[in-house]
Amino acid sequence: MVLRQALLTGARSRRLRKLVSTMPVSSAIVARYVAGETADEAVEAARRLLTDGLQSSIDYLGEDTHDRDQATRSTQAYLILLDRLHRAGLTRGAEISVKLSAVGRALGSDGEKIALDNARSIADAARNAGTTVTLDMEDHTTVEPTLSILHELRRDFPETGAVLQAYLHRTEADCRDLAYEGSRVRLCKGAYNEPGSVAYQKTGDVDRSYVRCLKVLMAGQGYPMIATHDPRLIEIAGALAMRHDRSRGSYEFQMLYGIRPQEQRRLADLGDTVRVYVPYGDEWYAYLMRRMAERPANAAFFVRSLLTRT
Repeated sequence: MVLRQALLTGARSRRLRKLVSTMPVSSAIVARYVAGETADEAVEAARRLLTDGLQSSIDYLGEDTHDRDQATRSTQAYLILLDRLHRAGLTRGAEISVKLSAVGRALGSDGEKIALDNARSIADAARNAGTTVTLDMEDHTTVEPTLSILHELRRDFPETGAVLQAYLHRTEADCRDLAYEGSRVRLCKGAYNEPGSVAYQKTGDVDRSYVRCLKVLMAGQGYPMIATHDPRLIEIAGALAMRHDRSRGSYEFQMLYGIRPQEQRRLADLGDTVRVYVPYGDEWYAYLMRRMAERPANAAFFVRSLLTRT
């Protein structure tokens, strides 16, 4: 827990970010978690996954958007990605994930409107390309605006996916609100450094919350997207699917790019839908630090990469 907190704190450190960002993106630790810096590299990763029977959700990394031009550039990056996925014939197995902070949500009093307009443009392009969008969730201060934008976006694009984080105290109630027919909901544990007033702090408490939330989603009429690498939670999800007479295809498993690839293929071989979260772009630092916090065993490899970089 101490190491996890240190890594999450490091995700906000400009000094550490400067140090880490001198590492080339081809270095082993970054390449394990990030598909590359360009849309072409992301498309190629999606192609490889589809060849292995795996679907993908592609995220253009960029959270620190400070002006409208930057939000526009992030939006354009998604439009370019969607065009290239469509031209490559991959949209049947690849959707995209969008962080609203990347497309303008934090830009002052107009931020939510800017983010909604940009998300609407992306959702429209995704539909025209034959795929869908999922709105990523960020720290707890963004939950209400994200759900508000989701509600507005779903008026015209009901296929838009939502993400809920089991470590937040409020999430079971949010699951109940979103477990309706046609509602795509990705349930993950959560990867931000949150205070005890809003989030469970102990691993066991987070796991128990995850199961409670999963029960709500599996019993509902929506489409649960089970984002976990935890073998026990995967087993529980399968049992809940059987209990509620859910057929394969009425839910899916989701895992991160570079984590448990053999398990991803095993589940796909059993007939489950498995989607891999594929990040790309040059703003990979904060994402990488959160991945290290989720899997501290990788931290030693990460530190060695820093100390031995050339």
